[in-house]
Amino acid sequence: MRKYPKNQWLLVSTFVFLATSFAHAQNFRVTLLGTGSPAMFRSGPSIFVVAGSQRLLFDCGRGTAQQLFRLKVPLAEIRTLFFTHLHSDHVVGFPDLWLNGWTPAGGSRTERLRIWGPSGTREMASYLQKAYEFDIRVRGNDDERFSAEGIMVDALDITAGVVYDENGVLVTAFEVDHGPVKPAFGYRVDFAGRSVVLSGDTRFSENLIRASEGADLVIHEVVAPDAFPMPHSEATKKIIAHHTTPEQVGEVFSRVKPKLAVYSHISPGNVKVDDLIASTRKTYAGPLEVGADLMSFDVGEKIVIHRPPGP
Repeated sequence: MRKYPKNQWLLVSTFVFLATSFAHAQNFRVTLLGTGSPAMFRSGPSIFVVAGSQRLLFDCGRGTAQQLFRLKVPLAEIRTLFFTHLHSDHVVGFPDLWLNGWTPAGGSRTERLRIWGPSGTREMASYLQKAYEFDIRVRGNDDERFSAEGIMVDALDITAGVVYDENGVLVTAFEVDHGPVKPAFGYRVDFAGRSVVLSGDTRFSENLIRASEGADLVIHEVVAPDAFPMPHSEATKKIIAHHTTPEQVGEVFSRVKPKLAVYSHISPGNVKVDDLIASTRKTYAGPLEVGADLMSFDVGEKIVIHRPPGP
């Protein structure tokens, strides 16, 4: 065993401790890449899950690729993607992630990108491959760094149930109620005895409550009616009717009793955090966080929150 002087030993042991702690913290980490809705106040909806060696992405809204870049995650390393539903704000970032992950700048993906989602996912992926056929052909023919396999997409239309079971990571899809958008899914991720539930877009859902039994972390969408410029207009009423108010989400959290409850897909995006919390407290008194872009959570015996740096 190598011997160190006392002062060096302290530095080495401190480094080992920090490295080990960081590796442990990364074991099951959930990062909110984007917490917004179609409005431009926040990045589009996307959640990045690291579970052991697995890297899973849930939804791929506006700015997802840029957010991964900020985290220093090569786009090529994202090879597993799940869609909750096919509304444009949840999928519009996919071509950026897919195509740029294939380029040298994005890490030169050499394996197929796998996608799971509701009915229509395979068709969407097929048409996107046709839409970008010129770009794919030119780059693939002119530069050997562009892998023929790395641009391929394996897309699967799923139904509710276990949709992924690899290397100790279990992903279960469950149906939620997003009004006329059918099917729409939430997802539960189980790993190393811990669990995370992602609601997707939904009204108040008994099915989500059942799927969240025993969950450590529950991330739920929310809509704040009074924060809209015209809350009583017919258009706004339709939006609200397809989502869940803070008081309703509070009921969900009260019944599930997670270690931590978190809001994401926040609508409208400029709603005040204090107002969301105050409304939720009418029906829920437990641990609560209003999500922000690039906020992350280490899921273990306790849930450790990492807040993004200020502007």
